[in-house]
Amino acid sequence: RWSTCLDVIDELFVYMFDGLKNKKEELEAVNQQYPFEPLEYLRPSLRLTFEEGVQLLKENGIDQDPFDDLSTEVERTLGRLVKEKYKTDFYILHRYPLAARPFYTMPAPDDPRYTNSYDVFIRGEEIISGAQRIHDPALLTERAKAKGMDVSTIESYIKSFSFGAHPHGGCGVGLERVAMLYLGLNNIRKSSMFPRDPQRLTPP
Repeated sequence: RWSTCLDVIDELFVYMFDGLKNKKEELEAVNQQYPFEPLEYLRPSLRLTFEEGVQLLKENGIDQDPFDDLSTEVERTLGRLVKEKYKTDFYILHRYPLAARPFYTMPAPDDPRYTNSYDVFIRGEEIISGAQRIHDPALLTERAKAKGMDVSTIESYIKSFSFGAHPHGGCGVGLERVAMLYLGLNNIRKSSMFPRDPQRLTPP
């Protein structure tokens, strides 16, 4: 079941949030410098399909193309609406439209207009994006062509699956970004021990 990915992500984030909540002295130290509201989250975490997210936006007067990706502004608006309706700052939005995802994303078996994919949000900000990836070389080729790609440029990638691959999926999680959003900070440099940017290469 591809939804195993959602189960793992759900449990992972709740585990991290529970652990952070127990760091009372550290949280108070941060709160004195950068006041923030405690993160609200559910157990199990809220999961909405993309269709349900679009419907919630529509109910609040926001016109969103049901088969197009969400802009950053709309994501933040949806996060606010989710908080108002479900009382949570953390949720998983899954089953994104096929047109809004890369060629290697597995189409949904019951409706090819959608995919086995997901984005995860904290305080209205996307924290991760992931999916079940296509493990069948024929389907990979078909999807790459449908996206207008030159298949010869990814031949070695597609060929690697001809040796056999299990159904798989996942995501990448940036812990500094998790800390930033958990603490309601306005810049990731505040959650990094030694931040690097165009103006700062070496500490302090």
